[in-house]
Amino acid sequence: MNFHFIVTPANMINILIIAIGIGICEMSILQIMFGTKFQKQVKTYFLLFFEALLFYITNHLFRMLLEGFPGDVISVLIHLVTAVEFIASGVMGWLFSLLIIYAAKTGKAEKTFSWIVHALLGIHTVIILVSQFTDFCYYFDEMTVYHRSGTYIFSNLAIMFMLFVDIILLFHYRKNISKRVKLAFWIYIILPLLAIVIQSFTNDVQLIILATVISANFLAGVITGDLLEKYEKQQEKSSRIETELNMATDIQASQLPRLFPAFPQRDEFDIYAQMVPAKEVGGDFYDFFLMDEDHMVLVMADVSGKGVPAALFMMISRVLIKTHMQNGESPGETLRKVNDQLCEGNETNLFVTVWLAVVEISTGKGIATNAGHEHPAICRADGKFELITYRHSPAVATMEGINFKEHEFKLSPGDSLFVYTDGVAEATNSKEELFGTERMLNTLNRNPGVSPKGVILNVMDGINEFVGDAEQFDDITMLCMKYYGPQ
Repeated sequence: MNFHFIVTPANMINILIIAIGIGICEMSILQIMFGTKFQKQVKTYFLLFFEALLFYITNHLFRMLLEGFPGDVISVLIHLVTAVEFIASGVMGWLFSLLIIYAAKTGKAEKTFSWIVHALLGIHTVIILVSQFTDFCYYFDEMTVYHRSGTYIFSNLAIMFMLFVDIILLFHYRKNISKRVKLAFWIYIILPLLAIVIQSFTNDVQLIILATVISANFLAGVITGDLLEKYEKQQEKSSRIETELNMATDIQASQLPRLFPAFPQRDEFDIYAQMVPAKEVGGDFYDFFLMDEDHMVLVMADVSGKGVPAALFMMISRVLIKTHMQNGESPGETLRKVNDQLCEGNETNLFVTVWLAVVEISTGKGIATNAGHEHPAICRADGKFELITYRHSPAVATMEGINFKEHEFKLSPGDSLFVYTDGVAEATNSKEELFGTERMLNTLNRNPGVSPKGVILNVMDGINEFVGDAEQFDDITMLCMKYYGPQ
């Protein structure tokens, strides 16, 4: 049996180069597989890239070692490993092109460029498969020795077109790619081409394999390093934002009354309120304060939108409402003026629903204005909570010049008043069912004789029991006042 592989300095250097390349590829694959800071897409891409490179190198080695052994089995094996070698080289070119398309941020042209490189990979694969059954690009003689045919150029033609696309992208979209990533792309293109030129003067030493492995590792290192730097900057930015949001949460919470009992020196009433924002900061707010010794102001409001913009709008709305009410204005007059003030320069088009009331402590008489807010619930002494429904006025900050209708009500000793935002009724469980006002009333009436704090805690427990592990999508805000009357 004639063994074609000859131990020459060139062949030994080739085996050494291939062995080094295999080792580097395997180390790179392991590093990527167990790298905790790699993003999923980056990890998947470079795993495929280095696996294709490993297939290319190892199958080139198998072809070298199998050459010269006659026989049908060897013939099938050498055709198979050669096909895998050439297809793997096409996959590498395809993956490299996709990476450049992604890095270049081509926008609307991305689909076009992607379709082109997909088509070129398909053409390349068909050419290689055809070569397995014909002498189109290469062939093996009766001793299974590899030979290039006159049309060998077609085995790399599709890859050359991919390379042409890559060069166009690097030139046309050069401003979209960072300098070091762009340099790594050019090294990956130029170094293997330079190795091919040098290789023609070195007795077929496979410098292209070494150049491809080196440039591929440099490319992977630069891109992963660039992404890691961006990730660290993003983490730093996120950490700073989180710190600022925590500060905003504290500031927002400090603006709302949160020390209870709120008026320990007053026996005529008891009051309790709670806000649970869906995000770090929310758009709901409640407020209560004494206009004078005999008049208590109650506020429950909900700003459209979420997050910081809604929180800022909430703080402005709260200050304006409190300022006007402390000036002795009625709820309707207050909302009329606040509405006009908020409409000025409201470029974000935010609005706020408000339930605003003032209660005369000595008599229990009250005046309320409802600007698009939820209906309040009242529990009469020895009775049950029921919704008090009436026609609403429009929400505040929707349009200028609105007059807000006022409604009178009367609290008798032992009565409780409960107001809330839509986050209560619209709390949603995993089945996308709403908590609803009916469940809210049932929860309120489980033990209507408890203190205002007990009322709110009962409702919160009912919501948590209903919602379970489902995510909270809206702020949940409640206020309860129990009127005892003059002592």
